[in-house]
Amino acid sequence: MSGPMSSMHGATALSGGAPDTVLTLPPAPGTHVTVRGLSKSFAGAPLYTNFSLDLPRSKIVSIFGPNGCGKSTLMNMIAGLLSPDTGEILFDGKSLKDTQIGYVFQNYRDALFPWITAWDNIAYPLKRQGMKPAAVKARVEELVALFEIRFDLQRYPYELSGGQMQTVCIMRSMATRPEVLFLDEPFSALDFEMTLFIRAKLQEAHLATGTTMVIVSHDLEDAVFLADRILLLTRRPTRIAEIVPFDLPRPRLPEAVADPAFVRAKAHTLEVFRREMR
Repeated sequence: MSGPMSSMHGATALSGGAPDTVLTLPPAPGTHVTVRGLSKSFAGAPLYTNFSLDLPRSKIVSIFGPNGCGKSTLMNMIAGLLSPDTGEILFDGKSLKDTQIGYVFQNYRDALFPWITAWDNIAYPLKRQGMKPAAVKARVEELVALFEIRFDLQRYPYELSGGQMQTVCIMRSMATRPEVLFLDEPFSALDFEMTLFIRAKLQEAHLATGTTMVIVSHDLEDAVFLADRILLLTRRPTRIAEIVPFDLPRPRLPEAVADPAFVRAKAHTLEVFRREMR
């Protein structure tokens, strides 16, 4: 397909090619995360083989594709939660150990510490870094203002609603001012009202901080709505089917789903997805 919907603006697909050339290919301008020659197999069956990708700085990239294509596996390898068999992943040319990242898990009920308050959950990574109490308090208050928190953070996680728990998880993941924020299905267990709330707060956080974000989604509307780029994957062995740009200005209100640009991006993404399902 020709035209703007099939172009790759600000993200570069580099999967495939000869191993001796892909591993040394320099990142595209504006790249934040460089993935080169990534391979991963499970029980002898290849999932990714010599997979390469550039993720742009200060953009939100959503990952979408057929069931079992390895969406979460890819994000978890980049985030360092899962080791690739081979390959290199760099953040501004740095290794993961020299990079500050944040991660929002899909199951927020298991992600929060139930024996400490919501406030202490948010403060936990700051205390782990050895930050002084006054600085911890100031940073948590900054996040409270950013997310316009109206519920009591002195309550324990089990006393909060699902949406409130997910909000606390996101606040905790952003507490240390990560360079890259990874979110695994952040809306999957939320009702529609809380989905709209979290969408709005993630956009506000992104506009305020410019943090590079990577989101895995199994919902097409979620994959398109927040993204600047939609990374579409094939069936396994997984390759990049296409990277679809979506440049609708932020903040995107709920009514944006009726915007012609959103409709076009969603329709094209669905077309690629259906093609890969055949």
